[in-house]
Amino acid sequence: MSSIDRSQSVGGTRTYEVRTYGCQMNVHDSERLSGLLEDAGYVRAPEGADGDADVVVFNTCAVRENADNKLYGNLGHLAPKKAQRPGMQIAVGGCLAQKDRDTIVKRAPWVDVVFGTHNIGKLPVLLERARVQEEAQVEIAESLEAFPSTLPTRRESAYAAWVSISVGCNNTCTFCIVPALRGKEKDRRPGDILAEIEALVAEGVSEITLLGQNVNAYGSDIGDREAFSKLLRACGSIDGLERVRFTSPHPRDFTDDVIAAMAETPNVMPQLHMPLQSGSDTVLKAMRRSYRQERYLGIIEKVRAAIPHAAISTDIIVGFPGETEEDFEQTLQVVREARFAQAFTFQYSKRPGTPAAEMDGQIPKKVVQERYERLVALQEEISWEENKKQVGRTLELMVAEGEGRKDDTTHRLSGRARDSRLVHFTKPEQEVRPGDVVTVEITYAAPHHLLAEGPTLDVRRTRAGDAWEKRNAEKAARPAGVMLGLPKIGAPEPLPVAAGGCGCD
Repeated sequence: MSSIDRSQSVGGTRTYEVRTYGCQMNVHDSERLSGLLEDAGYVRAPEGADGDADVVVFNTCAVRENADNKLYGNLGHLAPKKAQRPGMQIAVGGCLAQKDRDTIVKRAPWVDVVFGTHNIGKLPVLLERARVQEEAQVEIAESLEAFPSTLPTRRESAYAAWVSISVGCNNTCTFCIVPALRGKEKDRRPGDILAEIEALVAEGVSEITLLGQNVNAYGSDIGDREAFSKLLRACGSIDGLERVRFTSPHPRDFTDDVIAAMAETPNVMPQLHMPLQSGSDTVLKAMRRSYRQERYLGIIEKVRAAIPHAAISTDIIVGFPGETEEDFEQTLQVVREARFAQAFTFQYSKRPGTPAAEMDGQIPKKVVQERYERLVALQEEISWEENKKQVGRTLELMVAEGEGRKDDTTHRLSGRARDSRLVHFTKPEQEVRPGDVVTVEITYAAPHHLLAEGPTLDVRRTRAGDAWEKRNAEKAARPAGVMLGLPKIGAPEPLPVAAGGCGCD
């Protein structure tokens, strides 16, 4: 079958493919882009289409030094395909599009549409305009036109969902370009957020993740410093909502009322991702991070006092300009004291357009690599020690889809514990669906996962599992995908916080 035949193989309907790079914000934005396209009559291209779709959309990230090289490499790969297929369109959106604008069309003149972070809702219109006018359309809004949650959405899962509570960021970290691309923080009204959550739960969702560039600063735009803790508590009163998570908070805004809300609201999970970035006060000052080591460790201590079994993870940047060996040792010391369940570690790379990219004292790659390896080795040791403490414990897992790469060969299933630890467990005789809840006993620990090799102690079928089953039945009836409307059901993949977000939280 030729490329043209493949793209038109679903009842003659135009197909689309969305390729996502970067943080959890982009993942959620891509759900909106998919929803918009399906609302406009497109259907998702089959898995493995690899560019054999009528519309290919790149949702880009701009926080890495080589982000543009990666984009233009992928665009170059599609150029000959497009030349062979009249009518194919390519669109570029996201942070790199917001930053580079007209440059994209100049470097890749076969691109049809360039749109920014503030006007993703315009994608179908821009595609149609490019088709009619037979010329590239570049439209970059300077401020948010409509909160993304008002747009159609094609959620990626039936049992868990992202719920955006704010967009933008008011911080000025010297290594981060995101505020310039996503703008100042804009908060949604609490009633709108809760209405979306209630609609999701009515569709079968049982886990939600509250999402914001600086999630616990929520309320600064609406004039209520306790708005985030109030929102967490309000989530606790939604019947059928079993698990609430959030990402990513900022230590500056992490207040005692949030800790109390986490501890006192049963469906808020005992998990916290709290970016550290550096353990050195000198480096934190150069990063323009508005907290210091003592403040950070104080938050960790308070969280553990209120929630003893909380699993705490973090982001760390190694080799920031000017970082000395003593500064790096301070980071290692914080890691030893905080005992993170997991740390997402990054070697500093220049973000074009950020103050840090122009700072003196850029660290040689060899030095950064050596420090990075020492940090990873230390954290691996700590992660393994912390996971070993789980052996013998009985844990409740929400069964996950696609998180155990070896599940088929090992005859296991995978799920997430309440603290978000990944657990592979023996497949029970009873049918278990993603979204269902099982109870298991942990028998083995590795640095990045746990095993429950004995029999499953309990299986609880859930409305979330029913929703997953219903969606799969719809997929079987319509293999190219199903438009699920607004707001409908959906889920984060295994949290992209694991990818460290933008490294700017």
